[in-house]
Amino acid sequence: MKKPELLIPASSLEVLKTAVIFGADAVYIGGEAFGLRAKAKNFSMEEMRAGIAFAHAYGVKVYVTANILAHNDDLAGVEDYFRELKDIRPDALIIADPGVFRIAKRICPEIEIHISTQANNTNYETYRFWHELGAKRVVSARELSLSEIKELRANIPENLEIETFVHGAMCISYSGRCLLSNYFTGRDANQGACTHPCRWKYAVVEETRPGQYLPVYENERGTFIFNSKDLCMIEHIPDLFDAGIDSFKIEGRMKTALYVATVARTYRKAIDDYLESPAKYTENMPWYRQQIASCTYRQFTTGFFYGKPDESAQIYDSNTYVKEYTYLGIVEAVQDGACCIEQRNKFSVGEEIEIMKPDGANVLASVVSITDEEGTSMESAPHPQQKLKVRLSETAQQYDLLRRKEQQ
Repeated sequence: MKKPELLIPASSLEVLKTAVIFGADAVYIGGEAFGLRAKAKNFSMEEMRAGIAFAHAYGVKVYVTANILAHNDDLAGVEDYFRELKDIRPDALIIADPGVFRIAKRICPEIEIHISTQANNTNYETYRFWHELGAKRVVSARELSLSEIKELRANIPENLEIETFVHGAMCISYSGRCLLSNYFTGRDANQGACTHPCRWKYAVVEETRPGQYLPVYENERGTFIFNSKDLCMIEHIPDLFDAGIDSFKIEGRMKTALYVATVARTYRKAIDDYLESPAKYTENMPWYRQQIASCTYRQFTTGFFYGKPDESAQIYDSNTYVKEYTYLGIVEAVQDGACCIEQRNKFSVGEEIEIMKPDGANVLASVVSITDEEGTSMESAPHPQQKLKVRLSETAQQYDLLRRKEQQ
C-alpha cells in the first residue's frame, strides 16, 4: 500500500513545531495576506523562513496558502508576495484563483502549485485541466463521496495527487465559498475574513411585526440550523486508502497546539498501524477514538464520504465545542530538571496534569513548583503567556505538551 501524506495545519511557529514533532508529513500555513484565515495569527516572512527550516530539518514539507478569490486590487500585492516566497522556498503554494495561479507560474515556477478546495474540484476533467496547466496536486471538494474520489483516481494521471480533508470543521457553503459573512457583516469569507455566521442562532421576523423574533425550529431541539458537526474519519482509514487519496488533510489553521498535537498524533498512529497490519489498526481503534475525543470538537460526522448528509449531521442546540482538556503550555526546554514553558492557561502547585508525548504516551504528573523568570516562587500561574519554570513529579522532554483534564 502506498503511504499517504498526513497534512497538518499550523497557525503559528509554535504550532508548526508541534505538528512536526507530533507526526506530520507536511504542514500548511498562511502568511499575513492572501490566505483564507485572516483572523488566524499567521506567519510573518521571518517566521515562515524559520518554520520551513525547522520542518525541513525533520524531513517535513511546508505548504503556504494563497487561496483567496482575488479582486483587481489584490493582484499587484500577490506578485510582490510571490517574489518574497520565491526566496523563502516553501514546498508548495495552495491556490484557488486562476489569475493567482498564472502569477505564481510566472514568478516562481519552481514551486509546486496545489489547487485549493475553494476551486470546486468535483470531477476528473477539472483535475485534468489543472494538471495540464502544471498543477502537482488538487484538493477535492468536500462534497465528494469516497466512490467519486476513487473514480477520480482511476481517470487522472498517476502523477497528479489527490488531497482530501479527513478531519475538522465543515463549512455550510459549497466547497467553502460562503456569501453569508459578506452579506451580514461586510467581511468576505472568500477574502479570508469569515465571521462564521453558520454558527449563529437564527430567528424569523415577520415584516409587519418588527422586533418580534419567531424561533426557527427544525425540531424541538434548537435553532442552530447551519451548524454542522465536525468531520472525523479516524474509524475509516482503510476506506481512505482504498479511494487512492495521496494526502490526508486535517482542517484547523486557527486551532491550538494541543488540538494539533492530539489530531496529528492520533492520525499518525492510525495510518502507521494500518500500514503495519490492518489487524493492529482494528485492535487499537478504542485508543484512536478516546484520543480524538480528547480535543475540542463539535460531535462527529463522516460528511459526504458515504453519501449526502442528512439532518443528523447538524447540531441544533448549541454552537459550542466539547472540551475535555485545557492546554497549559509546550515544553520549550528542560533546564536543571525544570520545564521552561510559556503558560497558556492557569494552573497551580499541587495540581495533577498530564504530559502529552509524541509517541502516544500520556503521563500523569503533579506540579511540584512554579517559578517566574526572576526565580520567584509562585503558587499558581494565572497570567497567559508568562514565561515559567515548572518542576513536575515526572520527567518531560522538549516539545512535550502539558494539559489538564477538566471535570465533566
